[in-house]
Amino acid sequence: MSLTAILSVIDGGDDKGAEKLLQKYNIENSHTFAFDHKEEDARIKLCQGLLTVLRRSDHPLCQSTCLETLRILSRDKRVLGPVATKEGILTLAGLARIHVAGHNGEPLEEAQSTGEERVVVEALKCLCNVVFNSVPAQQVGADVKLAEGLCARLHLVSSSHHEVGLFSLRLLFLLSALRTDVSGMLQKEAGAVRLLTDILERTLDVLWVGPYEATPPKPEALPISLENNELAMEALKALFNITMSDSSDEDNDHQLRLIAGIMRHLLMLKTHTEDKTEEAHSHTINLLSNLPVRCLDVLIDIPVQGGMEAYGGKNMDVVQILLDFMEKRIDKGTNYKEGLTPVLSLMTESSRYHREIRRYLKTQVLPPLKDVKERPEIGCTVRNKLVRLMTHIDMAVKQGAAEFLFVLCKESVDNLLKYTGYGNAAGLLMARGLLAGGRGETQYSSDEDSDTEEYKSAKPFINPITGHIEHPMPNPMDEMTEEQKEYEAQKLVSMIDELSRKELIRPMGVMKDGTLAPLGEAIHECSPPPSSDSDSD
Repeated sequence: MSLTAILSVIDGGDDKGAEKLLQKYNIENSHTFAFDHKEEDARIKLCQGLLTVLRRSDHPLCQSTCLETLRILSRDKRVLGPVATKEGILTLAGLARIHVAGHNGEPLEEAQSTGEERVVVEALKCLCNVVFNSVPAQQVGADVKLAEGLCARLHLVSSSHHEVGLFSLRLLFLLSALRTDVSGMLQKEAGAVRLLTDILERTLDVLWVGPYEATPPKPEALPISLENNELAMEALKALFNITMSDSSDEDNDHQLRLIAGIMRHLLMLKTHTEDKTEEAHSHTINLLSNLPVRCLDVLIDIPVQGGMEAYGGKNMDVVQILLDFMEKRIDKGTNYKEGLTPVLSLMTESSRYHREIRRYLKTQVLPPLKDVKERPEIGCTVRNKLVRLMTHIDMAVKQGAAEFLFVLCKESVDNLLKYTGYGNAAGLLMARGLLAGGRGETQYSSDEDSDTEEYKSAKPFINPITGHIEHPMPNPMDEMTEEQKEYEAQKLVSMIDELSRKELIRPMGVMKDGTLAPLGEAIHECSPPPSSDSDSD
């Protein structure tokens, strides 16, 4: 379809003719995402022409057709100049029936027909594309308080307007993700946290049986409907952005605990597919990571349902779900940084703050050692998988895995080495200044861990570096003469000296505080002070 022909009809004021041509263009380009650079100027003019038609036409079919074309064009960020202006954003906001500064959108309830609702949905889709692809549009959106208008709109959206609610939430997510000032305003002024919490309650059919305890889903309960799952995911993503900033105000604890209670309920639910359930759990974990750790007691404090006597009556169902999620992400073997580190961080901080969570995870991840014939990183247990991650190439991943195990060991170096071996733990200990042993700074309960009889009997034969019993190896020096041994030792010293002088290696030693320092400094610190006694006459 020729853009020149479309522009000619639009300029001639024939909206009906333009509508027919645009419908053909939309069919031809519905899956187009890469555009011809030669037609860039024509597409910019078409954007301007479409805005002109949208301002003068009041026919829903013509409006939705123009908006669909504009949505296709807005995939190309180079042609958004005419749309990413105050006039362009106000035009789209008006068609989406959003009340913004400088324009009063009609209330949604007046969009009775399917055609009118289609206009609203297409306008919201256009706004999503334009805001995502244009920094000037993001600025205009902040200036006209588009996010506040969306919050007002979401208060009015009923369940019968699914797509309107869905794309309103998606636009709110984009604005809060791309503009930190908008997310801060939403948290402090627009009441967005309460609004999104209410949306999640309605969407997930949360029924409270206690202050922060929801009725558990029945085993035979149907999975979340696809529509409700879509809404919940968009609400979770927007809520994640809005709660990113530090919320240390005690007055917010009630609202944040409500969120934790809803997240617990969501973790217990199922969706239609395994992938959708995993996606829901991923967004839930991300949001829980934003909440103050003191509020996470809601996850295990379930008075009505009860819990496990061994853990002070706390309910560990959700903690087990988090652990299963973590193991599943490890087994995937890809995208560890985005997929695995959030759940590792959540369980680490929860274990550090909540004794019962730490004790439960310790029994699941680091049960008492019995068989120490294999290296800690070899095997298919959760412990083996986490120890393997301690030497991962990605710094965030290996630090996350090591920190989690360290906290489960109550930040005791000796306990950690028992389960991982010195070689796997060296990176964490060096970063913490604990190469010489000791404990971390966090204070833990005094409950003691008892070793099994099998471990006690094997302990004298365990190599502390590898963390397992090694089979005796023949000593290559047994058959060497003293002269050969001296020659090999001198050769090794010469090689180390040459590498050191060329600065290919740098010999290091451990200081008294457990940190690494150049070998000369370490020797000097550890050497005894010169005697002050004098035998001179």
